[in-house]
Amino acid sequence: MSATSLIVTGRRRRPRSGGPGARFWSLGKIAGLIALIVAAVFALGPLLWTVTTSLRSPSQAFDNPPQWIPFDADFSNYAAVFDQIPIGQFFLNSTIVTLLIVVGQTITCTLSGYAFAMISFPGKNVIFGAFLATMMVPLQTIIIPVFLIVKSLGLQDGLGSLIVPALGSAFGTFLMRQYFMQMPRELGEAARIDGATQFGVFFHVYARMAAPAISTLAILNFSGFWAEFYRPLIFLQDQSTFTLPLGLVGLQGNLGTGSISVVLAGVVLSMIPSVLLFIVAQRYFIAGVTAGSSR
Repeated sequence: MSATSLIVTGRRRRPRSGGPGARFWSLGKIAGLIALIVAAVFALGPLLWTVTTSLRSPSQAFDNPPQWIPFDADFSNYAAVFDQIPIGQFFLNSTIVTLLIVVGQTITCTLSGYAFAMISFPGKNVIFGAFLATMMVPLQTIIIPVFLIVKSLGLQDGLGSLIVPALGSAFGTFLMRQYFMQMPRELGEAARIDGATQFGVFFHVYARMAAPAISTLAILNFSGFWAEFYRPLIFLQDQSTFTLPLGLVGLQGNLGTGSISVVLAGVVLSMIPSVLLFIVAQRYFIAGVTAGSSR
């Protein structure tokens, strides 16, 4: 056989283009792309309107159709937010509460999830089932008992009233348990044979492998508790302890004068930490969400 024939016979066959199957596939891709674009417009439209309206003067806030790109941006609305409310104090309070809850829940949920997944003890399934049952109880139904417990501990009207009750989470425990259950038990058994304790196995073996899930839990907790409004509304009375979502209520007086731009400027300022966190940590979040899909 000649070299020319080897080259000819060794060529890969190109897939045929055209045909009803390829045409149907291309139409499906186009339809999917259109659906994603429409969904993105509906999702980002209100956010874009919020940002652009915060940069308009009060007289232009309700222009119809709205000016999506404010060429004459008015940044005085953001200065008005700092003049009308102590947003710096609110920002600091939210940072303290959110970070302590994120750290506390990450530790407790990771430990409890590991215990339910890897350690055998009497009544484990019953306890875990009862733990999960709390996820079906709305916060509004238990807010009064929680408030009485917080009051009995002397934590009322302080940041501790928001932090202490949120240090545990049934959802976080469930998330970490499901992740740990996918890990091979042989690794822990090998570490124990080498003399590692139960905590040593957890910290040096499984906790490192669970980094994507831990990152996901931390990001979800930050986003949720940074924007929390209901519990601060019930537990806090002194303005000096207000968190950012509750403190922004002080801007509602602008609605009576038509200065919605000032209110939305405060909303934009409150969104900045969550947006920055998503931009910086989105690859960790995606890795945690998709982890285990290939198993």
